[in-house]
Amino acid sequence: MNLSGKVILVTGASRGIGRAIAIELASKGAAIAINYSKDDEGAKATLENVIKNGGYGKLFKKDISNYKNCRELIDEVIGTFGKLDVLVNNAGISKFGLLMDMSLEEIDDLVNTNLMGAIYLSKLAINNMMRNGGNIINISSVWGEVGASCEVIYSATKGGLNLFTKALSKEVASFNIRVNSVAPGVINTEMNNVLDSEDKEVLKNEIPMMRFGEAHEVARVVSFLCEDKCKYLTGQIIRIDGGFI
Repeated sequence: MNLSGKVILVTGASRGIGRAIAIELASKGAAIAINYSKDDEGAKATLENVIKNGGYGKLFKKDISNYKNCRELIDEVIGTFGKLDVLVNNAGISKFGLLMDMSLEEIDDLVNTNLMGAIYLSKLAINNMMRNGGNIINISSVWGEVGASCEVIYSATKGGLNLFTKALSKEVASFNIRVNSVAPGVINTEMNNVLDSEDKEVLKNEIPMMRFGEAHEVARVVSFLCEDKCKYLTGQIIRIDGGFI
């Protein structure tokens, strides 16, 4: 129970990596603010799993792609729990296809959700962390380091998130606020359902460990970053990709 007493906001926690993070952190004793945008049933399932694992959580339905919603979300979390110790910027969307075929709306959605949402929430969270310190963890991607064809804007948003992490960590370190990114490789979640079985086999053969990662494996890295034992670790991009990159 090494996270006992901590309040942690996890965005995009209705499924996939976000759900796994919420469950893992709750099992370590943290109180979890479970944010989601649309999937009511998925969010309820996350909360049920949090409780089943001996944790405590509350649901917060907000689309974090605009500043107004982000401000309301932080205010509601602080109003409910009285503080915010850790922000996990996990919410993200993907769009598979050529850049030339993407609409401006699709591009805006990717940038606003994957990058601007994390920026908005971090800006707001910092104001509540400056007195007692805090922790911001951004869920990035290996594509933010090397880029992926047919996922150009997604890659750009994750690359931006990585540099945001490094720059912000320098800006807030004196306030005892740590900022790090976790950059997963190919993880076995719904986001990769766009790949057919043949594509998946090709990808697996390119990964030295010969398999996709699991959401709970990413969650364990996030859990480590939440712990006080790594107080000197900041400004880092931590890859979990089975040796892919």
